[in-house]
Amino acid sequence: MISGTVVIATEICKGCELCIASCPQESLGLSSSINRKGYRFATLVQNNCTGCVNCALVCPDSAITVYREKKAAKRIPQTVIASHAV
Repeated sequence: MISGTVVIATEICKGCELCIASCPQESLGLSSSINRKGYRFATLVQNNCTGCVNCALVCPDSAITVYREKKAAKRIPQTVIASHAV
């Protein structure tokens, strides 16, 4: 499974909840704290983000940055053929 995480610029977020509604993993929620502008801001509430970027795409204030972990490369078994000198 692909994993990701989000970084939310809490001082920019106005708590519109569009990111929360768009998250298929239900990874986001509203903080109980408020920012300097008086808004409750979005925060990561579960560590199950897949990095789908839905939240960043719908954010009207561009307050969300999504980071994805790279997939592990598939390991291909290598066959070693020994040559025998005659």
